[in-house]
Amino acid sequence: STRARVGTGDGVVIPGLVIAGENARTLLVRAVGPGLAAFGVSGALARPALVVRSASAVVAANSGWEASADPGALVAAAQRTGAFALQSGRADAALIATLPAGPWTIQVAGADGGTGVVLIEVYDLGA
Repeated sequence: STRARVGTGDGVVIPGLVIAGENARTLLVRAVGPGLAAFGVSGALARPALVVRSASAVVAANSGWEASADPGALVAAAQRTGAFALQSGRADAALIATLPAGPWTIQVAGADGGTGVVLIEVYDLGA
């Protein structure tokens, strides 16, 4: 995980990761902004927009975990990994993606052009 301040334009946060080996890995990727208030973090990003990329191609994206195709799977994955629960009605972003070995980029911006602090987390759910 990493905590960073998201800006606008070139100020978006862009961490990367590499999946080594021969096998694909299923990952839980989260961009927590509003959920940081429960931990006393002020100035959190109100509406994170989360994108996973392979080079310039978008592989997965989310800008509201409850609006995902299967929010129950996100809740179950968080419980399985020991991640803190995302609260209903908050605009934190999360997704589950199965990615083959190789380099990957995660991009987090303000879904509404906003700025603020965000926590970006990646959890390995297995092959």
